[in-house]
Amino acid sequence: TMTTLEAFPNADLLWSPHQLHERLGDENLVILDTRATHQVLRGIIPGAAHFDLYGVGLTRTSPEIFEQYTHLMRSQFAMRGVGMDRTVAVYEERQTGIRAGRAFWWLEYFGHGDVHVLDGGIKAWRDAGFDTTLEMHGPKPRSLKIEPRAEIFVSADDLHALLGQDDVAILDTRSADEYFGRNTRGGPRGGTIPGGIHLEWETYLDAQGRDRKS
Repeated sequence: TMTTLEAFPNADLLWSPHQLHERLGDENLVILDTRATHQVLRGIIPGAAHFDLYGVGLTRTSPEIFEQYTHLMRSQFAMRGVGMDRTVAVYEERQTGIRAGRAFWWLEYFGHGDVHVLDGGIKAWRDAGFDTTLEMHGPKPRSLKIEPRAEIFVSADDLHALLGQDDVAILDTRSADEYFGRNTRGGPRGGTIPGGIHLEWETYLDAQGRDRKS
């Protein structure tokens, strides 16, 4: 329908533009714009705070480094008003894509139970006829006491130890060029993790950048 996405399992994780619009002005809602700065300067969804997660990354996932990274990300989300007691909606430019997906995963890992992704991004919001604004208010920092879910994270060393086991499936959701080693993204080597199954993430979006219903 226009307002809901019942065709999906766990459908409430995705919000349509109408569902998000109905919540605008709710003091218990945090909206995170995960786009690059140059895109944000063209307009945001009213009330959104900006968080480009791609400005902070890791090249190693050893336990000590990842623990430090986790607390850095916790602080960054808290500074933008995210609390465990608040509903969070995340979006990006024109897709239900990897920027919003990264924010969603972090909050899931933190143990937050009320996080949603805007299906189709801000493009779908505009296409639905809803306004954007050039005005961004300063967010009110919150206390974010996380309870990390260790079971949904696997380090590179952990995954390496699992290679070859019959009950382990490794999904490689990157582009075909990355999977086949034609694009190394500036790294010394290309290709996939041994045994990786290629399921490129964009295959599961329709022409409008929304999640396919079938």
